Amino acid sequence: MKVFITGGAGFMGSNFARHMVKNYPDYEFINYDKLTYAADLRNLKDMENRKNYRFVKGDVCDFKLLVKLLKGVDAIIHLAAESHVDNSIGNSLIFTMSNTYGTHVLLEAARLNNVKRFVHVSTDEVYGDIEKGSFKEDSMLNPNNPYSASKAGAEMIARSYYKTYKMPIIVVRGNNVFGPCQYPEKIIPTFITMLLQGKKVPLHGDGSNIRTYIYADDFSLALETVFGKGVIGEIYNIGTKDERSNIQIAKTLIRKFGKDESYIDHVKDRPFNDKRYSIDIAKIKALGWKQKHEFGTALDETIGWYKKNVEWWKDKVNKRK
Repeated sequence: MKVFITGGAGFMGSNFARHMVKNYPDYEFINYDKLTYAADLRNLKDMENRKNYRFVKGDVCDFKLLVKLLKGVDAIIHLAAESHVDNSIGNSLIFTMSNTYGTHVLLEAARLNNVKRFVHVSTDEVYGDIEKGSFKEDSMLNPNNPYSASKAGAEMIARSYYKTYKMPIIVVRGNNVFGPCQYPEKIIPTFITMLLQGKKVPLHGDGSNIRTYIYADDFSLALETVFGKGVIGEIYNIGTKDERSNIQIAKTLIRKFGKDESYIDHVKDRPFNDKRYSIDIAKIKALGWKQKHEFGTALDETIGWYKKNVEWWKDKVNKRK
């Protein structure tokens, strides 16, 4: 099988690409990424000499290149996306271009090449927030920021290709993923890298907003499960029950670094900040997937990676400024 992975030099994509290449030596993998500020080929340095793997630099908006590259491709796992909510508030057009239009371009190139399986990676943020309970896959979409709206738009285009052209599409919606190689703009790597520099952690508002977290290795295994066992036309939530408020994340990390609560810097909140995300994961578990990494242990492993890879994240922090 020839598999095309988009966004495979970013955080989630690099973890998933490595997982698949090592576990499927008889498959051929093409990793396609435009190498934005958040992507880094160093994430995949250990993959360079793999015979079943090659990297191609390119944009999901480049229709002509995609039509050429997708010849003979059997399956696509589409992870390429602009993903940081704060950035989408400041420059939303880039998100619509990459996430919505880019997905449309990729779908059309895939259709012309008769790709046999297309797994579209979305986000739990398309549901909006929920005070109690959890969203199921058939819940209404209600995105509240430009990032989640662009992802919801991409899903609607994917649905139209499934319905109109009978394309073999599956959609997954994931919780907040964390782990090694995550660009220091999301909450966990931001807090870790700030504390490693002896600086305070910037906490939006009162920190009461709640997110649910899944370790990168568990997400990769869940995505592999959907790729292999998922039903065409279906949607699968991918996540855990590890709910944490932002203030809990902050207090946990400062405690692990031997600091006190004076290291929490309450900064201005976003113009609108979803209160709580929660998804029902019964459907993915029914496919045989189960969480392997306990949150606390996974957080320790993540801290250890950032301690060992200072040059990697310092470069990213400098770019962020």
